[in-house]
Amino acid sequence: MKRIFDFIMSLLAIIVFLPIIIIISVIIKLTSSGPIFFKQRRIGKDNIEFNILKFRTMRIDTPNVATHLLENPEQWITPIGKFLRKTSLDELPQLINIIEGDMSIVGPRPALYNQEDLKEMRTEYGIEKLVPGLTGWAQINGRDEIHLKDKVELDKFYLDNKTFFFDIKIIWMTVLSVIKGSGVQEGKH
Repeated sequence: MKRIFDFIMSLLAIIVFLPIIIIISVIIKLTSSGPIFFKQRRIGKDNIEFNILKFRTMRIDTPNVATHLLENPEQWITPIGKFLRKTSLDELPQLINIIEGDMSIVGPRPALYNQEDLKEMRTEYGIEKLVPGLTGWAQINGRDEIHLKDKVELDKFYLDNKTFFFDIKIIWMTVLSVIKGSGVQEGKH
């Protein structure tokens, strides 16, 4: 049922957001060189890697590390990048990842391919069996501001308590978080 919900809701979201997706694509193309989308290797269900899609918010010569690890991240952000990140519009292309089945609307955020520590902790608790999500319980409870151990504990809580209604609660809390613009950072794109 979750897969059907994810597929239908993502397809509807792409249709609803299509004008915004087109406008963002044109602005990215006009304001910086490089592709519209950023692909990055992430760890998916059962620790199998996949390419996550995002709107590119950073220059194409940016080092391939998490944003918070860059010495001066502002110097790498494209003219529209800061706005896309603050509004989380850079995440819209992940609707394609959901349709393809690599992601779900709700689940633990997919770790970067080189985040071995997070991968190991999640595997220890069985969290790798979950399909990673566009949003998740850890995402709305601190995003990148929380320690990895706390993030894994929140992911484990989700694993142990996941229901359709819990997913709806997380989606609703995500919408409120995006409106407030709280806790936005995430990896390089």
